[in-house]
Amino acid sequence: MSKEEATLREIIITISDYKKEMKSKLVYIFAFIIFFSAISATYAYFKKDKYSAVLSFVVEDQSSSSSSSLSAYSGIASQFGMDLGGLTSTTFSQNNVIELLKSRKVIESALNNEYELNGKSDLLINHYIEINSLRENWEETEELKGLLFGNKGTIIHDSISGQIWSSIVENKLIIESQTDDASILNLTYTSLSGEYAKYFTESLIAEMSEMYTHYQTEKSRKSLSQLESRLDSVFIELKSAERQYAEIKDENQRVIKASGRLKELQAFRQVEVLNTMYIEIIKHTELAKMTLLNQTPIIQIIDKPILPINKTKKSLKVWLIIGAFLGFCISTFLIIIKKLFRDTLQEEQI
Repeated sequence: MSKEEATLREIIITISDYKKEMKSKLVYIFAFIIFFSAISATYAYFKKDKYSAVLSFVVEDQSSSSSSSLSAYSGIASQFGMDLGGLTSTTFSQNNVIELLKSRKVIESALNNEYELNGKSDLLINHYIEINSLRENWEETEELKGLLFGNKGTIIHDSISGQIWSSIVENKLIIESQTDDASILNLTYTSLSGEYAKYFTESLIAEMSEMYTHYQTEKSRKSLSQLESRLDSVFIELKSAERQYAEIKDENQRVIKASGRLKELQAFRQVEVLNTMYIEIIKHTELAKMTLLNQTPIIQIIDKPILPINKTKKSLKVWLIIGAFLGFCISTFLIIIKKLFRDTLQEEQI
């Protein structure tokens, strides 16, 4: 008999021995299956229901979709020394939007919005503490007893809000594309309260939209603000110059010589200059408003979560199957280890 045949024969004999061992321990295996199934069923019974609110949205970049409409104004703007430039911005890609939704600043801003839940109007972060029974773990810590979030902010508040943010990002919040081809994003938040899940997703998307728009339009807003400030300044100067010109003209009603009208001519020239400046700044301001409008992105919400939110709790049948599978795997593993250990001892004695 060759070595290969001997090895194969040994493998077959070993498998057969283990099968016999498994058959002899069927009662042991069934006991494990029943035990773990009972544990799973008990866990499923006492496990709190969870609710997942899903909000679908898409980011529409006005700058890219409207660049062709602004090209008609670029020639006019260049005449007044204003360059609209490229309007397409890549500051926030889809991946950046996802990371922005997970950022601590956006989530904490969302948690500090006030909503009415179970007849009580309070900040979402205070509702979060109540729903997740965090105060039960704070009873032993004197500094955390009766802790509430509001106008007052301390290092402790900052620490707790940081822990809540970390818990939300790691365990409760999922942001993903609806499909591989579409640019639609799904924002999913899981909570022990269906109402809270709905309010938090809506608050989070509102805060993200505000921050996204702020960063995308910051340069245009600053330009518009400067133009409007300059417009007000020139308008005040123009009114003053017009008043001065009228007063000088009244004084020169009986003056015939041109030398006597010199101040009147200078005042008139000042009015003309300021009037021209005022008209040009108005044109620049309107173009800046157009640029700002077309650079403002739109967060288009497609589907909002609607109450009542469906439960995400696994059925009792699923938990029984999970428990039975674990019981079978663990019992089989223990039987194999026990036999392997026993066979090793027998070989050493021989």
